[in-house]
Amino acid sequence: MADSNEMTINLVVLGRTQTGKSAAGNRLLGSDDFESQLSPSSVTTCCSLRHSCRISGITRRNGCELALRVRVLDTPGYPHSSLSKERVRETVRSALAHHFREEGLHLALLVLRADLPLCPDENDHTIQFIQELLGPTWKDFTAVLLTHADKAKEAGFSEEAYLHSASSTLLALLSSVQHKYVFLDSQKSIIKEERTIVLRKLLNFIRQNNYQVLLFKHSKE
Repeated sequence: MADSNEMTINLVVLGRTQTGKSAAGNRLLGSDDFESQLSPSSVTTCCSLRHSCRISGITRRNGCELALRVRVLDTPGYPHSSLSKERVRETVRSALAHHFREEGLHLALLVLRADLPLCPDENDHTIQFIQELLGPTWKDFTAVLLTHADKAKEAGFSEEAYLHSASSTLLALLSSVQHKYVFLDSQKSIIKEERTIVLRKLLNFIRQNNYQVLLFKHSKE
């Protein structure tokens, strides 16, 4: 918290390769800071922290408008085309401890593609990975970010219809994180109104968790 009229939220994007983690981070920041492109191999190989400019018109406190700053940690995907699971895990764990040791993490965003089904094996590996990173309270600090939602819309699915038709694996995951989920289009252009809606939803999740943060200790080399 920089001053009484400003609020900072700390986020990390996690998930499999080519789910749109870096693109989602850019949408939240309102920038193109993270490298994001279609590729036959994993694009992100290291963790990177970026922050937004002051954003107004998002939230208020005691009747007064608060300026919002968003900090996003981008991470390599798992499975990764060139890094082992252990390397990815230690890279992300070290970055979480380095960047969020003092202020803590408000929310981890598990990035999934809305245009691809979530299978049980994939879900189990992903959940295990997040548990190893965030610990036993991971459900309180995790929300699901469903990218490529525009492709689901093009196929005729509203958000309600999509969830009605979703796999039991995805529905069980959403239930485990107290139905904290957000749909995000994959279009590269940043629409201010959509960004405002998404940030307000994330702030609401953080508020529901009483603004608690997850703290990390530096891992021993």
